Amino acid sequence: MSTLSVAVNLPFKPEPVDLDVDLYANLESDALFKMLPANAKEYVQNSPHLLEYLHTFPVNTYGIPLFLSELKKDVRSMKNPNIIYPVNDTTFVHILPDPDDVRNFYIPIEPSFLHSVSDILPVIETKLIDLIDGLDTDPTTDKERTEVIKKMLSSIAVIKPPGVDIASISGGEGKPQGGASKLVKFLNTDFTAQNKMKSNKKSKNLPLTPDGRIILSNVEYKAIEYLLVRDKIDMGVLKPFLSDSYIEDISCDGVGPIFIEHKVFKGLKSVIEFKVSRELDEFVVKVAERIKRPITYRSPVVDATLPDGSRINIVYGTEISKHGSNFTIRKVNEVPLSILNIVESNGIDYMSAAYLWICVEYGMSLFVSGETASGKTTLLNAITTFIPPENKIVTIEDTPELTVPHRNWIREVALAKGKGEGDGAGGGVTMFDLLKAALRQRPNQILVGEIRGVEGAVAFGAMQTGHPVMSTFHAASVEKLIQRLCGDPINIPKTYVDNLNLVIIQSAVKRPDGQLVRRMISCNELVGYNAETGGFTFVQMFTWEPVSDTFIWTGKGSSFLLENKIATMLGIPDSRKAEIYLEVEKRAKILERLHKAGYVKFWDLFHMMTKIKKQGLLSIGS
Repeated sequence: MSTLSVAVNLPFKPEPVDLDVDLYANLESDALFKMLPANAKEYVQNSPHLLEYLHTFPVNTYGIPLFLSELKKDVRSMKNPNIIYPVNDTTFVHILPDPDDVRNFYIPIEPSFLHSVSDILPVIETKLIDLIDGLDTDPTTDKERTEVIKKMLSSIAVIKPPGVDIASISGGEGKPQGGASKLVKFLNTDFTAQNKMKSNKKSKNLPLTPDGRIILSNVEYKAIEYLLVRDKIDMGVLKPFLSDSYIEDISCDGVGPIFIEHKVFKGLKSVIEFKVSRELDEFVVKVAERIKRPITYRSPVVDATLPDGSRINIVYGTEISKHGSNFTIRKVNEVPLSILNIVESNGIDYMSAAYLWICVEYGMSLFVSGETASGKTTLLNAITTFIPPENKIVTIEDTPELTVPHRNWIREVALAKGKGEGDGAGGGVTMFDLLKAALRQRPNQILVGEIRGVEGAVAFGAMQTGHPVMSTFHAASVEKLIQRLCGDPINIPKTYVDNLNLVIIQSAVKRPDGQLVRRMISCNELVGYNAETGGFTFVQMFTWEPVSDTFIWTGKGSSFLLENKIATMLGIPDSRKAEIYLEVEKRAKILERLHKAGYVKFWDLFHMMTKIKKQGLLSIGS
């Protein structure tokens, strides 16, 4: 990634601050520091640039921001939030109200936020070019590259201690050596001769030690170190957004601001924006190169995965995107949400989760269906903890999103045409190809990221041969799902559809207070196809009641799967089939107890459920 001059459009007029004054020489005497709450003082002491930002912020107009270490649900009810929270050790986010818009402001506070080091960076980059060529080995991971950059910066620049005369600063190791080839490979970016010319012109204005090291203030040094890592190793201006665990979606619609969807504050607009179409084009090209999916005018659309696992869609150029290039990023959670996390948010309840538990454990095939961003993949991923821990699982996706807790897990990802490595390897591998291969791998369960096309026929073929299949699907109702399955391009014969046992309808709905929430609208058993009427029989097991925001077990006592499939597998005689419903209730109580005991996180829950099964607590009558 190369450094781009992306605009920061603050929603307030910054207060004048003398950046040459060392605010940290004596923090206790700073008037603003004295006014800060205790937790804010601790943040400032560890991240001095935060105090500089607060000095530019018109505190008399807005008041001192509320500093929160984490955002809880009650924060979302604030009408005019003036909140700062940490994203990581170096970056903070300021949420500020906009009285003229429904979207409030999202202000990333980075070490480089206030300090323009554009005149110094070309000099630093040129010196890096000279030093990189002297490396004995090429670092291969981002962590190693980051360490090398920091070490080399310390060898070409020095921080001027407070009160020390510049002329007294000396030291340093290594002489510059020629050659830029390794740097280009090392940083995956371009350093042109023009950069060298700029740096040579400006270097005479920079103070140097006798051995040629650049003398920087502490804040300049930290800003340059942060920018070098951010723009050369990480994802450039996207870094604070990708680092923020509260963000769900990041989007840039063209020239203008970056918009985000926030888990707490919902729709926000960032103060970071692209002013020029050319720079936006250059940025998306660099992003595409960073993820090894080059984008051109001939191939202007890219669907790919970022290094952190987030999904990105890029549309390049003004010919097909009139406002300029655009991109959308769907963030993924570092740790997947567990079924108990979803229970906490009332997306599902214990009883319906327990019903899914017993169905998945005994090999029922299911689809989680709904519209875009309704929480389909999140729910499907949470359900994977119900798969028996000894099972072998194969996941098939076009962009990897699923995380399975099982050790015996084969993770396969489709390869787009023309993206293969080496001669003759550019034909691509489709989900259809991978699904056919999975049938030869003897899995206990097959998980497909999304059924969209001809792979659907193979998935239903797998169900017929006894391979349970779990997938997501785009349809807002059971009827629409069946219509899509039986129509182009999937073309499943109607008599095959009942190989699919369960359809979960997931949706993003608005509550009476206007809050958008994700709910399991219904859980349905597909019973069979009626050749005479040409229709399908399905029974709603659970339905969501929107007024009370609760789930009703409408199918209790009439479950085809529980009574005719699972009870038979368990050897329960016809006279005692009603006991299977007691098993669902027992598992609901187990989930509730695990929740109260604190085993909520994805991995913790899976490990506890494994212990429960090993101890024989899930057998009928235990």
